Amino acid sequence: MTLTPEQVIAANKANLETLVGLTNKAFSGLEQLIELNLAAAKSTLADSQQQAQSVLSVKDAQELLALQASLFQPLAEKAVSYNRHLYEIATGTGSHLSSAVEEKMAEAQKAFASMIETATQNAPAGSEAAVAAFKTAVSAGNNALESVQKAVKQATDVAEANYKNMASTALNAGKTAAKKR
Repeated sequence: MTLTPEQVIAANKANLETLVGLTNKAFSGLEQLIELNLAAAKSTLADSQQQAQSVLSVKDAQELLALQASLFQPLAEKAVSYNRHLYEIATGTGSHLSSAVEEKMAEAQKAFASMIETATQNAPAGSEAAVAAFKTAVSAGNNALESVQKAVKQATDVAEANYKNMASTALNAGKTAAKKR
């Protein structure tokens, strides 16, 4: 199978468009991360100013302990919220990138299968056994690749569920600790 210059140009153009799209998505994720960090920094600064003023207005040790206990819960909630937003940005960007990779892999597999089919149709007489063995090997390779992709997706789903459970547990533990003080 011979590629024409037009086919090569079209393939390069499609690959460039994909690269530009992926780069834009990566920068979008980076922008979201920067915005999240700026918001967190502003919030931390405002909270620090407010807490400093509260500490300066404390009159005795009992009031200081009560103030300290009241500051713990919002801090835990903000940490969990920050991590949740960070996770959402990372998984959103990663999901978009991985779906683009999966799409390109599917296209490549389809093109490879088409090339194999064309090559096997033009195979010399008497090579049927070799062609059948080659097709079987290609099919087995594709099945193995699909199995790996499914396993990675399952592992990602489990990791996401574990993260959500961990964040919920941490927030509940923070609430419990704040109530005990």
